[in-house]
Amino acid sequence: MSKKKKIEECKCEKDSLKEECTCGSDCTCEGNCTCEGNCTCEGNCTCESNCDCKNDPTLELKKQISDITNELLKSKAEFINYRKRLEDEKSKSLKYCNEDLILELLPTVDNFERAIKLDDTNLDDELSKFLEGFKMIYCNLLNILKKYGVIEIDGFNKPFNPTYHQAVLTEKVKDIEPGYVVEVLQKGYILKDKVIRPAMVKVSE
Repeated sequence: MSKKKKIEECKCEKDSLKEECTCGSDCTCEGNCTCEGNCTCEGNCTCESNCDCKNDPTLELKKQISDITNELLKSKAEFINYRKRLEDEKSKSLKYCNEDLILELLPTVDNFERAIKLDDTNLDDELSKFLEGFKMIYCNLLNILKKYGVIEIDGFNKPFNPTYHQAVLTEKVKDIEPGYVVEVLQKGYILKDKVIRPAMVKVSE
């Protein structure tokens, strides 16, 4: 079939573009046809060979399916992350559930220690007999705290560490390098692996 015959038999609506049509006598394109085997028409295409038309009715459906799938995957990932965070928070909450109660008890422990320090080397005097009951209660308190994972911070004669120590005084001390704890003014405590009260200390200059 000659090119002239193809043009005469082409059903494309725009005459100015008929010469560009190479579909042959079977062309039913409604828009600007530039088919040369692989159709890229923007109208309603009825081509039967390797069509990738922009207005393929299934393209929009495929796009919607892809968008919905991506949204589902995103929602699933967000839910997994949320569940992990929730489990971590629950674990931490259970791990440190006694923190507030222990912090309330620590000042009482401090007072027992101050009272016990009043005792001297004479264990037979009235003061020592009076403080004997204090010492028993103090020991019981320490055992209960240890049972629940409370550990005293060892600070004396150690390098100052801001994680565990709170410097409230400084002093020049002979034969001690600067930056060392020379006195613990108030004991610090760790609950399991968390510092719940840093030790108040005096640091060498």
